[in-house]
Amino acid sequence: MQLGRVRGSVVATVKDPAMEGMKLLIVQPLDKSLADVGECVVAADAVHQSGEGDLIYFIASREAAEAMQPRFVPVDHAIVGIVDEVDVRP
Repeated sequence: MQLGRVRGSVVATVKDPAMEGMKLLIVQPLDKSLADVGECVVAADAVHQSGEGDLIYFIASREAAEAMQPRFVPVDHAIVGIVDEVDVRP
């Protein structure tokens, strides 16, 4: 799992039929101090509640496809939680 911040959304008019109604969001990966790390990715919203500006955690690869309903839709990243608070201790 990795922390991220939702930066925007993606609209796709042509997609796999299993992805109908699925919200696709642009996510900026973050490190433990909440600083941007790397390039933004597109993630499917498995929690159905994420929005722009939200601090979230997401998964990638096979785990992302497993997190969606129905299972094994063609996604590389999936948002699986909205973060309420981050407490990093040394």
